[in-house]
Amino acid sequence: MAATVTWEGLRELASFRADEGCAISLYLDLDPSGLPTAGAVDTRVNALLDEIERSPAASRDDLTHAEKRALQDDLERLRAFFDEEFSREGSRGYAVFCHGLGGVWRPLPLSDRVPDLVQVGRTLYVAPLVPLVRRGNGMLVAFVGRERGDLYQLRDGRLEELQERFDEQPGRHDQGGWSQARYQRHIEKLVQDHLRDVAGLLDRHVRQQREPGLVVVCSEETRPELEEELSNEARSAVVGWTTAEAHSSPTELLQAVKPVLERWRSEQEAATAERWREEAGRDGRAAAGWAQTLEAASDGRVELLLFQDGTDRSAWQCPACGRLGAEAGECPLDGTAMEESEHGLDLAVHQTLAHGGTVWALRERRDLEPVEGIGAILRY
Repeated sequence: MAATVTWEGLRELASFRADEGCAISLYLDLDPSGLPTAGAVDTRVNALLDEIERSPAASRDDLTHAEKRALQDDLERLRAFFDEEFSREGSRGYAVFCHGLGGVWRPLPLSDRVPDLVQVGRTLYVAPLVPLVRRGNGMLVAFVGRERGDLYQLRDGRLEELQERFDEQPGRHDQGGWSQARYQRHIEKLVQDHLRDVAGLLDRHVRQQREPGLVVVCSEETRPELEEELSNEARSAVVGWTTAEAHSSPTELLQAVKPVLERWRSEQEAATAERWREEAGRDGRAAAGWAQTLEAASDGRVELLLFQDGTDRSAWQCPACGRLGAEAGECPLDGTAMEESEHGLDLAVHQTLAHGGTVWALRERRDLEPVEGIGAILRY
């Protein structure tokens, strides 16, 4: 089963730095259209492992014999893992982070695609994980009918049941000696009580959520009755409504919910991009382009780092204090010669996460194209 990528987990990976030797970050794209067979996966994995062995970092002059031996041990561990333990089931991508000297071993099956690549260095390469964080994981999904009130949570591309509720209502054969009008009022009262109980259930779970979000699946007839019973907090947590067949399975429910989630993600991305445009347009709390953004990330001023998905370029980092720059030269703080990295985006992500910021990869909007594909909303 694919793992959930969270900001906490991403910060943990980004905070790691190898005091000895080099750490390995390996990413594998498991999209079925490109890797339809186990043999194709093996071929791709072997190519990536060979790339690790040929990497410039693996033959650096400043590595001791023990550090080079440890890197070879990590490589052998990776080979053994993919030969004996690896499973692609339920995953569209895979990442493995490894550093034996530092006690790091983290296989990570992923719910979405990542590019095929390996990185060997003092830190772990985390930029490809950023687009996977804001995928609706943790979203609540309620399936509500006149008798049914089931609650699910979206986890790694699946709906996990949190609570099931069923309040059977009397049928026509139960009418007995009641008048038709009186019996109908009785039924409607029972349905209203059921919807009120379901609304209370949703309210409790929404309050427990750190970042609440709720999709409600119900009939058009039930929606106004349920909406009236929802608390203000639960109503404001609703990101969309949709319908499904009365006896839909969790898999069928997920298919009904997916368009709602896609619209929500698009709206979130649009609102974020517009916020950046507004700040940048009035020379407010925004950075635009690599030079401004890297400087702001180094200063800990980035609240939200934004980049066009797929954007990257070389950047420079001070080996002494970690400060970033868009050009070669000496560190403006301590005069140390800056070191080049071909993955400037990963450097910016590390600095942003280290100072408590978050990151957003723009997949639909193209607002950042005129400013080299990168920008930021700043704290000050």
